[in-house]
Amino acid sequence: MTEDLIVANEGPVGRIRLNRPKALHALNLAMCEGVLEALEAWRGDPSFEAIIVDHAEGRGFCAGGDIRMLAASGATDGVEARAFFHAEYRMNHRLFVYAKPIVAFMDGITMGGGVGLALPCTYRVATENTKFAMPETGIGLFPDVGGGWYLSRLPGRIGQYLALTGHRINGADCLALGLATHYLTSAKLESVKDWIVERPREIDVILEGSSDVPDDAEIMTHRDEIARLFASDVLEEIYAALDADGGAWAAKTLATLRTKSPQTMKVSLRLLHDGAAMASFADEMKQEYAVGAHVVQRHDFIEGVRAVIVDKDNAPRWDPATPEDVTDHVIDQIFAPLPESEAWTPG
Repeated sequence: MTEDLIVANEGPVGRIRLNRPKALHALNLAMCEGVLEALEAWRGDPSFEAIIVDHAEGRGFCAGGDIRMLAASGATDGVEARAFFHAEYRMNHRLFVYAKPIVAFMDGITMGGGVGLALPCTYRVATENTKFAMPETGIGLFPDVGGGWYLSRLPGRIGQYLALTGHRINGADCLALGLATHYLTSAKLESVKDWIVERPREIDVILEGSSDVPDDAEIMTHRDEIARLFASDVLEEIYAALDADGGAWAAKTLATLRTKSPQTMKVSLRLLHDGAAMASFADEMKQEYAVGAHVVQRHDFIEGVRAVIVDKDNAPRWDPATPEDVTDHVIDQIFAPLPESEAWTPG
């Protein structure tokens, strides 16, 4: 078991703690494999009644995945990147279908891979420290780890807005959108975890009894604007609607979109369109794996990581540079299924 993960048995509760604080607990391959191993060990053991997923020290629950590795692999043969996605998506799926209750504590930064770790869990606890986002279009990637499933099921067109802009929301927003099941102030968390260990069959009662009422959800104040301006699945039409609006919020939002990868914004729109009709979460992960296997080796991802993560000049040179230049043919290529011998499976 990797030292980047702390796995412990506490009475009738299995504990999984992310332990990579200098990287804001970003996931690597060994961590995904470790989570899978722990879940499998507890799955058939009747002495374990519930699972808690949280993080050790630091301000992040989980900031995402090992982006540098993915970009380095994508610049060559992509083998290491595909191996990571394969294990990560199996972890996401295993959490989604797990029979025993799992409580994820999203206390701090919860982005990208951290979203994929938390949202499949039975209970998802947000706090005043929660900073939730799927910011992948800013590095030439797309909201994977089930993003096509979860974001497409948010009210109105908020999922499309979050997917395209990478907008960061807080714990109150997460609760209002159903991304979190409960909201607790962080001062209560350790006591609540102790109570769950003592009484794992009373998780509902414990979380309900400990819940707090957050401030109003800011995201909901823009719900009508988002529904109107992000109504289309065509990126050029979203640009046109924002440009024609004339309001300050629309202008700021359009400026944000113009910093993102046009290619992966179009990928994101199609992913959410398809995800809304997916028959199962396994089907979603199979498609996302195929899309990820293609995107990770394309120019925009390697360039986005260079600009945002490596050189930090925040001036990516996207190719194609405009939405109009991203053809349907390119998107069809990205969404092409893999041969069955290479496709993702739940395991």
